[in-house]
Amino acid sequence: MKIIYTFFFSILLQTAFAQSAENYLEKIRNNEADLTAFFAQMPKGGDLHHHYSGSIYTEPLLAHAIAKDFYLNTQTMAVSQEKQLGSDWVLFSTLQKNGELDAYKQKIIQKWSAKDYNNVDYPSDKLFFESFMKFEPATQGNFEAGLLEIKNRAIKENVSYIETQLSTIPCDIKTDDLATYNAYLRKLAATKNEKAVMKSLDSLYAIFIQKDAKKYAADFNTNFVTKMHAALKIDDSQFTMRYQNFVLRFMEPVDLFKNLVVAFISADSSPLMTGVNIVSPEDGETSMKDYWLHMVMFKYCHSRFPKVKYAMHAGELTLGLVLPEELSWHINAAVYIAGANRIGHGVDMAYEDKSYDLMRYMAKNNIPVEINLASNEFILKVKENRHPILLYKEFGVPIVISTDDAGILRTNMTEQYVLLAKRYPTISYIDIKQFVYNSINYSFIQDARVKKQLVQDLDNRFKAFEANFKN
Repeated sequence: MKIIYTFFFSILLQTAFAQSAENYLEKIRNNEADLTAFFAQMPKGGDLHHHYSGSIYTEPLLAHAIAKDFYLNTQTMAVSQEKQLGSDWVLFSTLQKNGELDAYKQKIIQKWSAKDYNNVDYPSDKLFFESFMKFEPATQGNFEAGLLEIKNRAIKENVSYIETQLSTIPCDIKTDDLATYNAYLRKLAATKNEKAVMKSLDSLYAIFIQKDAKKYAADFNTNFVTKMHAALKIDDSQFTMRYQNFVLRFMEPVDLFKNLVVAFISADSSPLMTGVNIVSPEDGETSMKDYWLHMVMFKYCHSRFPKVKYAMHAGELTLGLVLPEELSWHINAAVYIAGANRIGHGVDMAYEDKSYDLMRYMAKNNIPVEINLASNEFILKVKENRHPILLYKEFGVPIVISTDDAGILRTNMTEQYVLLAKRYPTISYIDIKQFVYNSINYSFIQDARVKKQLVQDLDNRFKAFEANFKN
């Protein structure tokens, strides 16, 4: 009897502490400094919409490029390990010798990230997406330092899990002899002939398997991810990391499908590789032209690998960015055709055809939306009541809060919750706590024991956090 009494007393006490935390949050809603202190200490669970390369801050990437004496294009601020054509490419050691390095450091940071952006000089979406290719050479051969930076920063701000979109998988299967499929697939897509597309993908799949697609997946899993993950001791009692593969929307259909097949094989054969994604600007010319075709490709790969989970960037669009009618179907297609397990961004939901039915379907089938407040504001200029987060909440769609590209955006997970609490006063502390638990419960972690341990850890972290408000 005493044990039962102690258990119920503990539950009542914890409920009282949670209510005190709720009361305190309401008291500080309009004070960003207070909110920052509150959310910095609050457990934040997982970051599920997280790009590895975009989450590393510019300073360590730049330091690596300087230490390795890369070439800098003094006009574009791109770097390269090799000398490129043109007189604009200069070694960092030459800039340092000439006393110009410090001045270029500032210019580089401004081109590789949102630092000092003034909303005037250059379109924010172009700056964001162009930055990746400028600093990409500095990430190559530097994954270990980047992963440790991400892990250590997560631990300091009470993030216990990250599911990062790590890399495309290197694959040199030649596709020159398959080029005729590109036009043929697009012709079929123009008439939405899904049956014929699936038949063509069947032929391509057989070719890629014959050309050793499995070998590339196995090599990536074993010799890159597994070895690096173990050597760095990424997982420990404070933190866990898993990885997504991704494909690039701007590629020609055959090459994209080749990479998608390898990505699905990789995710199907390694517990560390938890899923697959598709990235690059959604409003890009090829992205828009091939969007429906990409959805069918995901549907096809799911039929081959039904256990593999996948999140999809969908609806990262807004009025004025594309033709109005193009806002009406991307999330629909990602959910109904591709069968996405999570939706990334989902900003254009209010414009989607039969959006109420779509959100009811997402809620019923537990398809969460990954909300990226700082990212959506910088790239799309969508914030506050233009953002559909309250629409998703009203229809019961599971919500997770994430950073997207914290390094480029000069943000962190704490700021996402500050923006959430300040901008949306109808979202309560209990709601926010649910969003945190969603970030573990809707993760793609394959091992049920690992997920259970992360939930238990979250329980303990919240107990300790809410005890701060017992008085």
